[in-house]
Amino acid sequence: MINKLLLLTKENDIYRQLLLQSNLPNLTIVGDAPDSIAHANIWLAEPALAAPLLNHATNLQWMQSTFAGVDKLIGSRMRTDYHLTNIKGIFGPLMSEYLFGYLLAHQREHQQYKLQQRQKQWLPRSYKTLQGQVLLILGTGSIAQHIAKTASHFGMTVIGVNQTGHKTTGFDKVVTLTHLAENLMNADVIASILPSTPHTQNLLNQQTLSLLKPSAILFNLGRGDVLDLAALSTQLNDNPQQQAILDVFNQEPLPQDHPIWNCENVVVTPHIAAPSFPEQVVELFCKNYNLWLNNKGLNCKVDFSKGY
Repeated sequence: MINKLLLLTKENDIYRQLLLQSNLPNLTIVGDAPDSIAHANIWLAEPALAAPLLNHATNLQWMQSTFAGVDKLIGSRMRTDYHLTNIKGIFGPLMSEYLFGYLLAHQREHQQYKLQQRQKQWLPRSYKTLQGQVLLILGTGSIAQHIAKTASHFGMTVIGVNQTGHKTTGFDKVVTLTHLAENLMNADVIASILPSTPHTQNLLNQQTLSLLKPSAILFNLGRGDVLDLAALSTQLNDNPQQQAILDVFNQEPLPQDHPIWNCENVVVTPHIAAPSFPEQVVELFCKNYNLWLNNKGLNCKVDFSKGY
């Protein structure tokens, strides 16, 4: 049997070239014409591009997402009659670089020293070390585990939050969502790596954000709908010592009239914390394709009922 692969990415030409170089057996790459969408049984796709075309996919059996987040493909009205796999294992190092890049720059006051340099001022400031600080990570999956491991090298205490409170490698302690409030109050740094599920939506709202320490630093790196952005804008304006580094948003691009743009204690980045590199995605796809050919279970399979 010849498998027909449909590419639905913003980098189709790169993916096509990499896949052709991989010489995968019994696989042909089809175009994106309507009949190809209908007949392809395997999709390699970005969730946002795939979602509006799902109802035309009469032969779809397996979709390999090029992203970790697949919330665009999850919902009560979305199809679940196919295998969906996402990307895991490659984003942890990238997300860790992003988080600690900004965190260390803040702790070491890079911006202030750059300003003093322009003014030719020699003014040593009080140094803050990460040692002994508490990092609260919302989520304990593969990305969170890598961040936890990095944090331990800096001597931080790492607490994870998940639905069951099950112990996870790399964390000093793991608690359930029911204990979120008390841990928010004690955290120096909070990083949300949560997926979008009914349990996580609007988790960081006016009530929970009000519990943050006066000098807390908040990262939102998972899904935008975990955070009430309007509530955060008010919170940060009222608490100028707090900081937020935001990479994901409910609406992307972030609307130009949103007040969060004007908060001096916010860094906004355009969903670039952990990009999908085609070479890495294709490597994972090839491994899964070989499992597919041999009728074996696929890696990184998404549970539609959980949303991840």
